[in-house]
Amino acid sequence: MDIEKDRDERVQWICSSKDNKELEERYNQWAKDYDTDLDEGLGWMGPQHAVELFARLVPKAVRILDAGAGTGLVGELLTGQGYNNIVAMDLSSGMLEEARKKNVYREFHQMMMGGPLDYATDSFDAVISVGVLTEGHAPASSLDELIRITRPGGYIVFSLRPDVYRDNGFKEKQNALEADGKWKLVEVSEEFRHLPKGKADAYHQIWAYQVVSS
Repeated sequence: MDIEKDRDERVQWICSSKDNKELEERYNQWAKDYDTDLDEGLGWMGPQHAVELFARLVPKAVRILDAGAGTGLVGELLTGQGYNNIVAMDLSSGMLEEARKKNVYREFHQMMMGGPLDYATDSFDAVISVGVLTEGHAPASSLDELIRITRPGGYIVFSLRPDVYRDNGFKEKQNALEADGKWKLVEVSEEFRHLPKGKADAYHQIWAYQVVSS
C-alpha cells in the first residue's frame, strides 16, 4: 500500500464531508491515527508557523483558546513556548480525547465553529486556530464569534489557504471586520507549503489580527 497516497486521500476525505455531523464522525474515526498521518507522515507545518508568529505577539500569562484544537499539536507547541493557560475546543470528541493525553490544556469543550460559541464575551486574551478555517470546515462567519470572545487588545492568529481566502468569502469578511473597527491586521506570513511530504501542492498563510472591539 502507498502510505503517502493513503494519507493524502484521508485529508481529502475529511475535507469532502457533506455536513458537520459527517465531519465530526470522520474526525472521530481518524483521531487515533491523526498525529501519525498528518504530523509525522505528511509533515504538517501549520502549527509550527502559527505558534512562532503567536509567540512574537502574545504575552505568556494569558488565557488562550485553541479553536479547533484537534489532538493538541498546537497546545503542545504553545506549552513548549511557555504558555500554560490553554483551553481546547473542537467539534470531535475523539480528537479531544487524544488531546487530553498530552496534558497541556486546562479545559476541554466540544463545540462547533460557524455558529454561536458557548463562551461569554471577552472570555479569552488570545485565540489560535490552525487548519480549521478551510473548505468543508469552519466558514468565514466564524470570525465574528472569535472576535466576540476575545477581549479588546487581544490577538487572533489563524491559518488560511490563499485560495480559500480569495474564493470562500474570507477576504471580504476580514476586510469588512477591519472596516467596521472590530480588529486590525498585525501581520500576515508568506505562503508556505503546509504538507511538504504530501503530494498536494497546496499552501497556507498565517494571519494575525488584534481585536479592537468585541
